[in-house]
Amino acid sequence: MVTFPIALVVATLGADIMWWMIGDPFFARVALWTSGWGFVMGVFAGIAGTAELLAGPGVRRRPESWTHAVAAMMLLATIGANWGFRLMDAQAAILPWGLLLSTGGLIFVGLAGWQGGKLVFEHQIGVMIEEDEAGEEEPEADFPDVAESPAR
Repeated sequence: MVTFPIALVVATLGADIMWWMIGDPFFARVALWTSGWGFVMGVFAGIAGTAELLAGPGVRRRPESWTHAVAAMMLLATIGANWGFRLMDAQAAILPWGLLLSTGGLIFVGLAGWQGGKLVFEHQIGVMIEEDEAGEEEPEADFPDVAESPAR
């Protein structure tokens, strides 16, 4: 779910840079649409992330969960502001605020992604762990109901 807002934030910055270099109004319209859809998809990802944060006590006790949540909310605020500036006049909004907010959005994508990666790779949050070849079971994930899910 987070791949769409990430891709759309990067696309918004790319469209801003292309408008700055070429001056074609097409790229201003692209940036308007990518920032808008990035915000909408980010809201959906934020709802899912908040539900996951509140659902599991194992998730809530990790500091990385909270720093990831703060970075993701800052990202959502930044791309929402970026979209809001563009609604009246997409071309006039690009310099300086559109380009600045697009760059800030990319920075917040990096921060949120870094903390999210720590949750997945270091703490195994959201990872299903199966039995190894010797028949010994790995330690349980923070969400014990996930391992019992029939959707394996």
